[in-house]
Amino acid sequence: MNKSDELKKDTVNKYMLKLPDLIIDTNELERSSYIEDKQLYFLQCAMEENCLASSAYRIQRDQKTNWYLETRRLLRFTTKITNIGNADFLPFVPKHLWEFHQCHMHYHSMEIFATFDVLDQGGSKVAEGHKASFCLEDNQCIDDTRPFFACSNYGNQGISVNCSDIYQHNIDCQWIDISELNPGLYIFKVSINPEFKIAEMTFTNNVALCSMYYTETLIRIYNCRLQNP
Repeated sequence: MNKSDELKKDTVNKYMLKLPDLIIDTNELERSSYIEDKQLYFLQCAMEENCLASSAYRIQRDQKTNWYLETRRLLRFTTKITNIGNADFLPFVPKHLWEFHQCHMHYHSMEIFATFDVLDQGGSKVAEGHKASFCLEDNQCIDDTRPFFACSNYGNQGISVNCSDIYQHNIDCQWIDISELNPGLYIFKVSINPEFKIAEMTFTNNVALCSMYYTETLIRIYNCRLQNP
């Protein structure tokens, strides 16, 4: 490398933007997916956050006395989102405007951090997740990075470089309500930072598209790949 090339490299490094870069763990999506049938009685907190399909709320409205005995079918899965950039991923909304969620007893800092959809083979949406808002924190870190962001006690929220925010399959709203979905072959889609409110190094790894096989008794998510939104 000559002196001119070295100078150009130093200039690029000096002025390189410090930005986060979120990536979806597709292996975790495939490994963790399953279906669960659950009565509305156990989903009342999630209903307050609009996490079920609209038909669930019609049942609640029309069946005044025994609506809570009705069962919903949920596609559950874990999303692991890692920041591989060179700057922390921080909420778009300032801390004093975060919303406290009584059901879950903590503040949510982003209204739309991720969207979950089921598409038919033609690309039309046939089921969608309604996760109302998100609490961002460092659940798992690598390369000796210490977790900094946490949801509890009105802590600072975000995702540090080399850390992952993990939404486990067993928490409220980490699902898609597929109660009205017919068995068949579909496309499963997860989008991160879908409104592009927070700048990133690249958005080419912000969407995971997967094949989805659904029967009356099981579901399989497979062949996941990352792509542009």
